[in-house]
Amino acid sequence: MLSDGDSAHPRTRVYHAGMHSLTIALQALVATSIFFVWVVRYANIVDEFRQYDLPNWLRDLVGILKMTFALFLLIGIERGWFAVLGGIGIAVLMGGAVFTHLRVKNPVFKMLPSSTLLTLSALIAWLNYRMLAG
Repeated sequence: MLSDGDSAHPRTRVYHAGMHSLTIALQALVATSIFFVWVVRYANIVDEFRQYDLPNWLRDLVGILKMTFALFLLIGIERGWFAVLGGIGIAVLMGGAVFTHLRVKNPVFKMLPSSTLLTLSALIAWLNYRMLAG
């Protein structure tokens, strides 16, 4: 982020503030989505992993990783590198989910949630990295 003493053009400051607000909103949205699916709708997760003949230990590992990365997104609101790590982590896990949907030949509408979260998580990681790097 730019400090008050920075000599950057006012448009640059407004752009960074807008990007920061956008990333906060996306981070909250993705973290809330992960929490909702893995806590409130956990029975659906159990059924889905059973339907796809995936082991319980994998379901538990994926859940722990997703909840951890979702927490990273929330911490990343104040500490940007956590958002980068959380975004990359969730994007990788969602890539695995999309691959699984393709493997079991699910219809496209069943892939939309994981595809959307993959895209948003990758965007979160990229935007936060850009803000931190420059």
